[in-house]
Amino acid sequence: MAEVEPAVGRIAQIWRYPVKSMTGERITASDVGPLGLHADRMWAVRDLELGATTGAKRLPALLRCTARFTAEPPRGAGPANAPEVVIALPCGEEVSSSDPSVHARLSEFVQREVRLCPLPPVSDRKQYRGPMLTRADARRMMGVDPGEPLPDISMFPVRKLAELSRYVTPVGSYADVYPVHLMTFASLRTMARRSPGTDFDVRRFRPTVVVEAVGDGEFPEWEWCGGTLVSPHAELTADVPTIRCVMPTLEQPGLPRDPEVTRSVSRHARRCLGVYGTVGKPGRIAEGDRLELRPPRHRPVAEGAGARARRLLVKAGNLAMPKGK
Repeated sequence: MAEVEPAVGRIAQIWRYPVKSMTGERITASDVGPLGLHADRMWAVRDLELGATTGAKRLPALLRCTARFTAEPPRGAGPANAPEVVIALPCGEEVSSSDPSVHARLSEFVQREVRLCPLPPVSDRKQYRGPMLTRADARRMMGVDPGEPLPDISMFPVRKLAELSRYVTPVGSYADVYPVHLMTFASLRTMARRSPGTDFDVRRFRPTVVVEAVGDGEFPEWEWCGGTLVSPHAELTADVPTIRCVMPTLEQPGLPRDPEVTRSVSRHARRCLGVYGTVGKPGRIAEGDRLELRPPRHRPVAEGAGARARRLLVKAGNLAMPKGK
């Protein structure tokens, strides 16, 4: 068994998002399993014209809504078993997922025909599929300025790239890419120093777990990639840096729209902030938990045949995208 290094920090915050792309809720503890944080993203909005799950990258108004569970989700909550959720609209009105009018009220709010849908069973793979992305879609969703290239996603494993080319979200989850998103307050402080006047509020980045790291590293979570964070009762892997899209720039309760957020991350942090991960060992995590790092046996290699193959795959995928409008 690989040795564990001294503590790299403590869990400072845990965030759960009952509805994909809506403002979430901070909790003090949670079970974690193969699908990530228990009962995370149990619901999502489905665009009836597109015939696919959608989010705030296409419908920014969704992020102005907040969502909470009516009761603590039971142990069996998951695909095909989503607990009741209450959505608060910006006007202050609330509507439950059990209310038949919820679909009409959301459609009226986002000015598009949508439906609130629970997480489908894993066997219903067609519900996770979506329309082919155009280059215009990709540029808009990533918040790419005119003349700026699309972000390089060749850091993702080939299997993950193939999955993202077929499905809107990974099968069994409403998360965008990976089930866990780790961030440190150190990275947010680094960005605040490098871009004075820009608000790097943690809520903009929708993390699962926020860590108060030890040491003076500017982006400490990048050094964890390939390793495993070991808490007293669970383990979380740190897989790849999180490429930032347009989401952090959008308006949400208490935070105004600010396109400079993503631009600053692009200029000062290679467009990445935080890291994506998975659950290496199911268990329970809680605020205050000490985290130790089990480093990888072999550090990820930046270049080589595998990395070049992924870049070629990404380039081919970008070229295959229709231009769109």
